[in-house]
Amino acid sequence: MELTYKTKNNRLKVNIESDSVKDSFKKLAEFQEVFDESACGMCNNDDLQFIVRTVDNNDYYELRCKKCGAKLAYGQHKTGGSLFPKRKLENGSFDKEHRGWHKWTPQG
Repeated sequence: MELTYKTKNNRLKVNIESDSVKDSFKKLAEFQEVFDESACGMCNNDDLQFIVRTVDNNDYYELRCKKCGAKLAYGQHKTGGSLFPKRKLENGSFDKEHRGWHKWTPQG
């Protein structure tokens, strides 16, 4: 079975190969969670860039807004190697206002 999907902003298109409807659903859900972010959660700009930073042999995955510099960080599952957007605040609650997007501001 082959499934073709375009992201909401039509920038990315993927062909997903699977053995069953359930497998298609799972693969599509994983793709959408990572790649279907259509706008910055801080300024609503749609000019976004995927970034991978390597620090001390660890890779950090982010989606960055080219307008305001805000970013959405991605975590990595311990098994399977898949990614997920970090949408929780430091206190553990979900960030309903900015959907996990944040900007670094110097303390001063």
